[in-house]
Amino acid sequence: MLLIQRGRGGNEGLWAVPGGKVEYGETLRDAVSRELLEETGYVVSVGEIAWVGEAIGPGDPPEWHYTLIDFYATVIGGELAVGDDAAGVEWVPLDAVLLRPVTPTMIDLMQVLDRRRT
Repeated sequence: MLLIQRGRGGNEGLWAVPGGKVEYGETLRDAVSRELLEETGYVVSVGEIAWVGEAIGPGDPPEWHYTLIDFYATVIGGELAVGDDAAGVEWVPLDAVLLRPVTPTMIDLMQVLDRRRT
């Protein structure tokens, strides 16, 4: 699995799949392609949805609430490079992903992927 180490924000230093906000008027798949290029240097073909979840911030009412949609993607070009707001980028074997300090939602994603592999 391709992971980036967050370079800033509340999850700085933690590992997660590449991602970011969708720009106004941008399709989800276009956002995935752009974010992957910005954060990893890869050009990708975006596939099907792998997981849908959410992250809800602290407070009552919460300070923030994000809907997360992760897609499968295939690398079709570019070169692996740390970019944008990432502090690191690496290919990690699936069974080693949760051995790293990961964002909380990565645990949910990995549980879904593990159920699909068995």
